[in-house]
Amino acid sequence: MKIIYSIGIYLYGALISIASLFNEKARLLCKGQQSAFALLKEKVEPDAQYIWFHAASLGEFEQGRPVIEQLKKYSPAIKILLTFFSPSGYEIRKNYSNADIIVYLPLDTPANANRLLNSIKISKAIFVKYEFWPNYLLALQKENIPVFSISAIFRPNQLFFKNYGFWYRNLLKTFNHIFVQDRFSADLLKQHGIINTTVCGDTRFDRVYDLFSQAKQLPLIEEFCKNNKVIVAGSTWQKDEELLVQFLKLHSGVKLILVPHEIHFAHITAISKLLDGKFVQFTNANYSNIKSTNCLVVDTIGILSSIYRYANVAYIGGGFGVGIHNALEAAVYGVPVVFGPNYHKFREACELIAVGGAFSISNYVVLEAQLDRLFADKQAGKIAGEYVKQNTGATEMILKLLTN
Repeated sequence: MKIIYSIGIYLYGALISIASLFNEKARLLCKGQQSAFALLKEKVEPDAQYIWFHAASLGEFEQGRPVIEQLKKYSPAIKILLTFFSPSGYEIRKNYSNADIIVYLPLDTPANANRLLNSIKISKAIFVKYEFWPNYLLALQKENIPVFSISAIFRPNQLFFKNYGFWYRNLLKTFNHIFVQDRFSADLLKQHGIINTTVCGDTRFDRVYDLFSQAKQLPLIEEFCKNNKVIVAGSTWQKDEELLVQFLKLHSGVKLILVPHEIHFAHITAISKLLDGKFVQFTNANYSNIKSTNCLVVDTIGILSSIYRYANVAYIGGGFGVGIHNALEAAVYGVPVVFGPNYHKFREACELIAVGGAFSISNYVVLEAQLDRLFADKQAGKIAGEYVKQNTGATEMILKLLTN
């Protein structure tokens, strides 16, 4: 099975190389993987030992980030190697100050795995959530380097638990410890003989609580929102925007802060058409022109988590596509959360709905009824905020074992 897997990885690499000729993300990935070892050689301190964190993309990085930052806080001399698989993680966080070296993860071949471990001294390896790269895991096991998985979550339909998934299931035994998000995951692993687990929850709760504690004051946005009912819509896509703009046009007493997932020219132009040009872009906003509009489109990155503090209701985008974005960033402020129908893969979304802090909508009629109700209901927001607070603490549990 290892040979079949490795052949598949080589084929995948070839396909990425072909795709890089006409796809920007594939080009970035291909170029980043090819330059990873040169960057390692340039930056590595030969006599230093590094703790290796690997995250697929930006979302997984945010789950690993609290652990990195607490490690650095308690032991500033610790060296951190941070690798990404996806350009959407690396390109945004390639200058992250708490990591000493940041590179793309080279393609998961046996040769690359051995070369990486020969290029840098790894004391521990920490893989975040869904990251299970067989050749790297086997190479780490061979070198007796402790390996951990954090914020992991498992479901019966994953390859590990299929009748034909024996080889992949055995890879889970290469981990010295697996920190899982919920009891179901721990029980599922136990059924298959994997007992080196701890149920500690999701480190994202700690991350959003940190963001909440460090939230920026945004005077211009505060002025825009003053004495109005406000929807903050984060990481939105086209379908989300169509519904929200329809609501805005029919409700004159409401203001909308729209923070699209993609802020390139074509998307902003499409939003402008929806709004008939009646909006202000954040990068062009001032205390004068924000008084003439009920929609502010945030065309910059890095401030969404602080903007949620000004919401009466938060709308989380992505629920009409592959899945919703981060609902916890809004809920931590004690704000009720609304999103589209594709949320079931996200444990926090399901739990927020169960306790009454979040609500799913499938069409405009449901959205309108839900928003009208939530503008008058203060309890749902309190429930959302309390839910986040009660689920913090995963980082501390992980650190206790990692630093022993």
